[in-house]
Amino acid sequence: MWFLCVFYHRLLDFRKPEVEALAELFGEEIAENESLQWRLPEHHHNDTPFHFVQLSSEEIARNIAKRSILVKGMYELWGEGTCYEELKDSILSYPDSRKLPFLTSDSTFRISVETFGRGLTFEEQKDRIQSLTYIPFEGRVNLKNPDHNFFLMEMIESEENNGLQPILQRRIFFGREVGFADRKLLPTFQLKSRTYLGPTAMDAEMAFLMANQAKATSGKLVYDPFVGTGSILVSAAQFGAMTMGADIDIRVVRDGRGPDCNVWSNFKQYGLPMPVALLRMDNNLPPWRSGLKEIFDAIICDPPYGVRAGGRKSGGRKILRGTVDPYTVPDDKRTDHIPSTGAYSLVECVHDLLHLAARMLVMKGRLVFFFPVLRDETGGEVKFPEHPCFKLVAVSEQILSSRYSRVLLTMVKVEPYSEEIKEAARLMHLEFRENHLKWLEDGNIHSSVFKPIDSSQIHTDPKAFKDPKPKYRGKYV
Repeated sequence: MWFLCVFYHRLLDFRKPEVEALAELFGEEIAENESLQWRLPEHHHNDTPFHFVQLSSEEIARNIAKRSILVKGMYELWGEGTCYEELKDSILSYPDSRKLPFLTSDSTFRISVETFGRGLTFEEQKDRIQSLTYIPFEGRVNLKNPDHNFFLMEMIESEENNGLQPILQRRIFFGREVGFADRKLLPTFQLKSRTYLGPTAMDAEMAFLMANQAKATSGKLVYDPFVGTGSILVSAAQFGAMTMGADIDIRVVRDGRGPDCNVWSNFKQYGLPMPVALLRMDNNLPPWRSGLKEIFDAIICDPPYGVRAGGRKSGGRKILRGTVDPYTVPDDKRTDHIPSTGAYSLVECVHDLLHLAARMLVMKGRLVFFFPVLRDETGGEVKFPEHPCFKLVAVSEQILSSRYSRVLLTMVKVEPYSEEIKEAARLMHLEFRENHLKWLEDGNIHSSVFKPIDSSQIHTDPKAFKDPKPKYRGKYV
């Protein structure tokens, strides 16, 4: 059954992958190596907020809309057209067997008008609603709590549209609301009201998107190996998942800023179940028992790739260089001891993350993490990390500047971990390290992102600063 899926116009690359992950979570059967069927309305650009998606039931569509962060609503489309005459013909031709059960005299209804492109006055909205008199509504109007919500949605043609893509042809949709979004999560969990924050705390909207991509839900165990102040785990816990995290900085996971301002207090603030455990752990030297594997349903993280914070691993510079031998901390000094650490390059960090996920994720478990891209130095197609245990199912790019972006990679475990897999992964890692950009190995992505603009590229003419390509608002959020 085809549904009209209306998105919020932001984070455009993240919209379809989120819906597809949630469709699987709520029971939609998707064949292997395939995805949901999508189609665009006629004359629409791919960045349009209106998309048609095929789902097997209204219940799945309703659950997706209720849980999604970027879906505004799901609708059963009764008619569409380029003008109101075409819309009328389309609605009248829609089967009565689908319409009449929602138009009975013992039901209540409400019609809302929404536009994309420009706003409408109250009088214009009223005129559009009154033009629908040919639909045989028999029930009473209830604007507060109706049994059925109907939406008249209009995409108004415009050449210049507040930074959005040009709308080449007007399109009007009318349909019954099947499910709607609950955006109350975002103001409730916004970072500015969070008890305990760090410089790399994940934005609430993005953290919920990552949790949706990982299909976090009740009964699943979600792990973040770079937990920091726990922003990602808070979102997973909100969706009912059990959580567990680790960080190399013992001051973050143990102390925070006091007994009432730490990672645990963030969960307490929202009345969420506490994590199963928060560990001081080095992902480069994991302490897992040799026979322990396949315990996590999902791993979600934002690895330290050196823009706001660089990666660290155990050892310190002198130990890593071999200047001094490893040492044992005396028992009487262990309580207040802070282990020394050294630089941890992104290539090494990603390799260790994939190795951890291959070993510790259950089959069909998901690994969701961000990977940085320097847009002016790739010189072509970006090569993402690979592992023989995983299939890459979604790539969503968030453009942060003209020079730098980060890509959310979603991988599914499709092969069990073994020694043969481990060796194949090592060879793939060597190829990735040799073929990829030098800044990954050297760890100098920070200087690449924030390097000064070449003075030869500075123009005195203000018009020279205009980008020749239109920047759609959703691409840069």
